[in-house]
Amino acid sequence: MAFGDLLEKVGSMGLFQVIYICFLSIPVLMIASHNLVQNFSAAIPEHHCQANIQMNGTQSNFTRYLDPHDLLKVSIPLDGEQRPEKCLRFTDIQWRLLEDNNTVLGLKTEPCQDGWVFDDSIFASSIVTEWELVCDLRSLKELAQSLFMAGVLIGALIFGGLSDRFGRRAVLLWSLLMIGVMGTGAAFSPSFPVYCLFRFLSGVGLSGLLLNYICLSLEWVPTKFRAIVVSFQAYCSTAGQVVLAGMAYWLRDWRWLQLAISLPFFIFFLYSWWLPESARWLIVNNKTKVALRNLKRVAKMNGKKEEGEKISLEMLQLEAAESAPKASTHSILDLFRTPAMCRISCCLMFVSFSTNFAYFGLSMDLKNFGLNIHLVQMLFGGIDVFAKIICGVALNFFGRRTIQATSLILAGIFLLVNTAVPLDMHTFRITLVMFGKGCLAASSLCTYLFGGELFPTIVRQTGMGFITMMARLGGIVAPMVLMAGDYVLFLPLVVFGGAPIISGVAACFLPEMLNAPLLDTIEEVEERAKRKEVVTIRENTKEIVIQTIEGTRL
Repeated sequence: MAFGDLLEKVGSMGLFQVIYICFLSIPVLMIASHNLVQNFSAAIPEHHCQANIQMNGTQSNFTRYLDPHDLLKVSIPLDGEQRPEKCLRFTDIQWRLLEDNNTVLGLKTEPCQDGWVFDDSIFASSIVTEWELVCDLRSLKELAQSLFMAGVLIGALIFGGLSDRFGRRAVLLWSLLMIGVMGTGAAFSPSFPVYCLFRFLSGVGLSGLLLNYICLSLEWVPTKFRAIVVSFQAYCSTAGQVVLAGMAYWLRDWRWLQLAISLPFFIFFLYSWWLPESARWLIVNNKTKVALRNLKRVAKMNGKKEEGEKISLEMLQLEAAESAPKASTHSILDLFRTPAMCRISCCLMFVSFSTNFAYFGLSMDLKNFGLNIHLVQMLFGGIDVFAKIICGVALNFFGRRTIQATSLILAGIFLLVNTAVPLDMHTFRITLVMFGKGCLAASSLCTYLFGGELFPTIVRQTGMGFITMMARLGGIVAPMVLMAGDYVLFLPLVVFGGAPIISGVAACFLPEMLNAPLLDTIEEVEERAKRKEVVTIRENTKEIVIQTIEGTRL
């Protein structure tokens, strides 16, 4: 008996699945908080060099009564926009500048020697103000974000294989605990290197959560509900951007904000002990006794206890025997050894990299929109929710491949068109960027659903770990492209727009998975590649006719 039939017996979408999906989705609300927290915790407020003389005017009677604005005028030169220079100050106090209409050229300046003065009207503190990551040290802010993304990449490489070997539940529990501990450690970091270390390890833990909440969800629900479940969890992830904006608005100190997004994971860790392991994984790995216990537990919760009692250990052992010879040790190399798996892996690699490369590039550049940073974060979260709702509906009508390719190509077009719009048309430029980001959000939703469906059970987590690794590689590279924007203003949008179009073309070579069952082995994937299944639904008779058409591989 196939696993899909076993799941129908115990209740394929009952009370158990509803509670299970909800419990897995709650931590998803906090994923965006860890991904994007540095928009706020590493914000760069307005700043200038500390003046040569004390700003409180205690040095002399003259400076005691001098207006702070005038004191700043004689101490700090102005930039091209007539604002105080951020990284330079006068070598000597220039009292002549206090005279009306007096402009003196060629005055000697020097880099900041005594630190900086930061504007605390928006952020009480950030890692930038605490460790003075400005001027020559400005790139360290981007380094911290890149190290976090590197942690997610390493975590994907580690936890993908571990999940296939030791189970989804064990890795999920460890990941939740790791995020809580390392995130809390980051909040109490005494120095920037220690902060980077904790953020890196938080990224490793976050990767385990990203991999396993989707996989556990897909393996406990029937085919027809997969898109709905993944869409719901994508909404939770996107809503997390709005949650982050609200938390950052009320918690202006970076340490309190970091603590607020980390402590809930201890609660998630405790209640996740209730979540049972994937029965599909247990059967494929010949752990039939545990699988039987879990299936009977599900049947009881779904009000099908009698049906659950009919499932015997022998039935599960027979199902396991069909997969056991193929369930030996697998590695990431299995994603490329056979033609069909290689095509799937390579196409998803391009799709995942470019989606997250452009998405995080836009998401981490909020300051350049000219609006309140909290408002921009909420607007970005709102457009993502809207885009994912449309995507979730469209996936069940137009299929995965069509939506994946279309969303990527449209995102690239919106961003490339933006480069031709005059800089003074702020509203139009922001609108185009938001549409592009919405398309990338839709692509992200589709990628996780599509990847979970395309990879077989035996290497599903290895495959998902691989595409997650590529996604985070995109997240690592994105801050570097943003830094290039300081020299060539339009370059980031050109790069962020070109990458999705290329990967959108690659997505056209993936097989369609609408209404297709999940496969368990690599051999089944290769067999599927030799034929094309056309599913026709006749609404008048409520029948599903499946025609198998032999054809060549793509």
